[in-house]
Amino acid sequence: MSTQSGNKYPPAVVPDRLFADADAESRWRARFHAARISVPEWARDAPDANVYVSNASGVWEVYTWDRATDSHRRVTDRPNGTLHATPAPDGSAVWWFDDTDGDEFGSWVSQPFDGDSSAAKPLPEVHDGYPAGLELGSRVIAVGVSTDDGSELFAKIGGKTERFYSHPDDAGISSLSRDESLVVISHSEHGDSRHPALRVLATDGFTTVAEKYDGEGKGLSALEFSPLPGDQRLLVLHERRGREELLIWDVRADTETELEIDLPGEVVAGWYPDARALLVVHFHQGRSSLYRFDLDDKSLSSVDTPAGRIGGAGVRPDGSIEYSWSSAAEPTAVRRRAADGTDAVLLAPPGEQAPGSSPVTDAFVEGVGGQIHALVSRPADAPDGPLPTVFSLHGGPHAADEDRFSAYRATWLDAGFAVVEVNYRGSTGYGSAWRDAIEGRPGLTELEDVAAVHDWAVESGLSDKDKCVVNGASWGGYLSLLALGTQPTRWAAGVAGVPVADYVAAYEDEMEQLRSFDRALFGGAPSDVPAVYKECSPITYVDAVAAPVLILAGDNDPRCPIRQIENYLDRLGARDAPHEFYRYDAGHGSLVIAETIKQTSIEVDFALRALR
Repeated sequence: MSTQSGNKYPPAVVPDRLFADADAESRWRARFHAARISVPEWARDAPDANVYVSNASGVWEVYTWDRATDSHRRVTDRPNGTLHATPAPDGSAVWWFDDTDGDEFGSWVSQPFDGDSSAAKPLPEVHDGYPAGLELGSRVIAVGVSTDDGSELFAKIGGKTERFYSHPDDAGISSLSRDESLVVISHSEHGDSRHPALRVLATDGFTTVAEKYDGEGKGLSALEFSPLPGDQRLLVLHERRGREELLIWDVRADTETELEIDLPGEVVAGWYPDARALLVVHFHQGRSSLYRFDLDDKSLSSVDTPAGRIGGAGVRPDGSIEYSWSSAAEPTAVRRRAADGTDAVLLAPPGEQAPGSSPVTDAFVEGVGGQIHALVSRPADAPDGPLPTVFSLHGGPHAADEDRFSAYRATWLDAGFAVVEVNYRGSTGYGSAWRDAIEGRPGLTELEDVAAVHDWAVESGLSDKDKCVVNGASWGGYLSLLALGTQPTRWAAGVAGVPVADYVAAYEDEMEQLRSFDRALFGGAPSDVPAVYKECSPITYVDAVAAPVLILAGDNDPRCPIRQIENYLDRLGARDAPHEFYRYDAGHGSLVIAETIKQTSIEVDFALRALR
């Protein structure tokens, strides 16, 4: 056991091991060390040339896969990993985003698919920034960049690069038509980046071809143009009826067709290669499934997959479907379903498969804003009676906990905790009203739902009321700190990874894309609505924090910057409140598996010590 050195604040304890039992210790670490891969992305015009990311080396990096020769090659090798990459349309090159130590600020670089030379910057005229979309064509390249000054969109055509759009508010590149004559951008010129509008521009001169804005509180997302040359239909996600649904927009004719898909929950989709059908990913109550929607007869047919989470899916030129699947009990696999219905593992990463874990069950709890859905896990060998419980709050806030495999969740279960994951108001997959209910009062609204689920967990006999830990990262870390200050009698300990701790200072230092998001969420900047930021900021309630708290933060985090976390730690220290701090050299989380294991052991050990 050790502590972090060179730390101004009380350092976190780094345990040598979590479990005395050697098998238990080996099992939890093996889940993290087991290699994982993403669903391969193939080049548009050369489908044998594929790109994916994997942690096989111990760090998430970019790999190529030549299906013709079944050869794999590691492309990137950077200390803090690489996560964003895509192949060139002809399969000749790999593009990946080059930032510094996870700070998310940088530029796109490319290098040959076969690895004959090192990476180079193909768009030297485009300055560094935060990524805001990339579309690669054979003739047109469109790229978006965000900085403190706002958003700028560039295109390279015929060897010439020009800026064709700039605006102080958030904007980005969304899709490029197959014939490369049209590019669609997402923008928030109306002042609400959480509910964007769309604009289609001709790449010849960048004149506006069509616009679409559904009005206040109704966002639009461009998914992709039809894969057929000359077909100017654009697949769009809308929320006109209170949930995310699909429409097809013929942008040249400026006509649209809303697709009525009779499924509960929400959907997203992509085209089949012949553009006569869509592959639909359906989200409902923390689980996802696949369907084929035929555009000719409007029929919907299930692509049978077990209950769990679809982590990505696409249709190959031969009609086969490649997708990622997992459940809470079973680790992730990348699979292929052939046109004849046979289903098998497509790519098996090297090494041993991760050990399994316990399944999740559903809880539906009535709250002040409606029924709350939570996912509940119990240790496989749990004794009868109430258990110590970690309430694990997801980030986002516009995301959701799902029935997916999580080595992190499994470690808490191995340590004897029940785990409760709350899809509070603000979560996605439960309709627009549920997602947007936090507007004007973020943080406190979500915690009303967390409190209702906490009450249920104690009253139902699941949780020991004196041994409940609130935990989360990013937005979940923000909620954890806010919970410790506004609900101090509920929690025996708190763990906050890369959190917002002082919202005003966070707003001053964070990336512009998040400032735009915060203005839409809070109703303005801190100078516009200071009372709202004060009411919803954890530092406002820091003097009420009674439970021990662990905070983890990255030096290079552009989303939840370090200064505002230090402000909160200074306030804890001024009153000698029990706390520990772990600081690491990366950004908003780590892509290094050893670092992830270290942080998980710190968190679980901290909670065990706090409860003892």
